[in-house]
Amino acid sequence: MERSDSAMYLPQFLNLGTGFRRYFETLPALDDDLRREAYRIRHSVYCEELQYEPRRPDGLESDEFDRRSVHCLLRSATSREMIGCVRLVLTDPADPAAPFPLEHLCASGIDRSLVDLERIDRGRTAEVSRLAVIGRYRRRKGERSVAIGLDEGDFGTPDRPRFPYIAAGLYLGMIAQARHHGIETLFMLTERRLARQLTRLGVKLTQIGPAVEHRGLRYPSMMSVAEVIDGLNFFVRPLFATIAAEIETAYQTANVTRASSGSPS
Repeated sequence: MERSDSAMYLPQFLNLGTGFRRYFETLPALDDDLRREAYRIRHSVYCEELQYEPRRPDGLESDEFDRRSVHCLLRSATSREMIGCVRLVLTDPADPAAPFPLEHLCASGIDRSLVDLERIDRGRTAEVSRLAVIGRYRRRKGERSVAIGLDEGDFGTPDRPRFPYIAAGLYLGMIAQARHHGIETLFMLTERRLARQLTRLGVKLTQIGPAVEHRGLRYPSMMSVAEVIDGLNFFVRPLFATIAAEIETAYQTANVTRASSGSPS
């Protein structure tokens, strides 16, 4: 009997979680050094390669939203090089009504029948942004002009199956981190092509307004963290379990370290 998810062209014996661990690991940026690694990756991609932002003398790209954000990093398991990052912009504890980045660009066009920005539970809402992968891991034609690549070809063919570990690792790490922080709803500005490919992983995105011009056409969207996890493709579930375990282990280790040092949590 043919499985509904067979279009991913992945052989049934392949364990994506085991495959991921061979090459990569995810970790939340829980100290200043790791946060600087995220800012360094962002500077390399957003400032030096794509020139979306001006170059900074310190080689670190950050903005006003970083003080209320948590970050996830992707690291090579062999070289230990940091190769990608993504952040979650959380509600500002000092100003709970402060808008998310997406609201600055397209709040007036949001479909209120889908989401009412004045009534959302901001304490359980966050926005995904600043996805970036360093240049030498975006080698294919066309990828040099985007911060992260995910394409139809990443899923291979029946004869030559493969899987987009880098993009999936960052997205699933972000989902695991959102769950850890009690986030239920995520906003995101995304390209149409990328949104289509996320559905191959089982990620359901709901467009909540018309496209806006922001480094190309971007579509304001939202996703339910619980629905994403419940809807993950059969083959992707072991990968998410691996990544979520890495995220939780990092938080537990950080908590133990703070407790033993007497530092506040």
